Amino acid sequence: MPDACVWGALLSSCKIHGNVELGEVALEKLIELEPDNSGNYVILSNIYAQAGKWEGVARLRKLMIDGGIKKNIACSWIEVKNKVHAFLSGDNSHSNSDAIYAELRRLEGRMKEAGYVPGTGSVFHDVEDDEKTNMVCSHSERLAIAFGLISTLPGTRLLITKNLRVCEDCHVAIKFISKITEREITVRDVNRYHHFKDGICSCGDYW
Repeated sequence: MPDACVWGALLSSCKIHGNVELGEVALEKLIELEPDNSGNYVILSNIYAQAGKWEGVARLRKLMIDGGIKKNIACSWIEVKNKVHAFLSGDNSHSNSDAIYAELRRLEGRMKEAGYVPGTGSVFHDVEDDEKTNMVCSHSERLAIAFGLISTLPGTRLLITKNLRVCEDCHVAIKFISKITEREITVRDVNRYHHFKDGICSCGDYW
């Protein structure tokens, strides 16, 4: 009998391949096995959003509310000079917030020159594309990386920890960042370590 790990792997695969129907089956099984795991609901919400099925996103949100299941807030942190700095998505509470966002804008320009195109499929809100781009480009791990870049010497390795899974677009973006900044960046998310170097991730783009 497949356990939650197997069904979870299948659900993640459905997100990669955009398989809505099989993703729904996987979530049904996961609800039976671990009904309080909000991450599973979020993955299927992402699958619905990628397919433009906003009614599915709304239905899942209602299911979570009715079941008292709360989505974990994404948070990333980095230690610089023996001090831990934590960031939420869209966070502007840090004392160096202006410099952090300036670095993100600088990076985005260089990334686009290198061929990066923001992927907004992970944003499960029915909003305009520009707003989706802004939302995904200010995810917590990017804020932590930008802070690390402006706070350390060139060539310094960066270690970021995130309490949730790194989204697909951030994964692509960090590959670009590692290449254009010539930095090694390690991101420890809820699933695994991702070691980015020269535009390549150790996970082989499957996680």
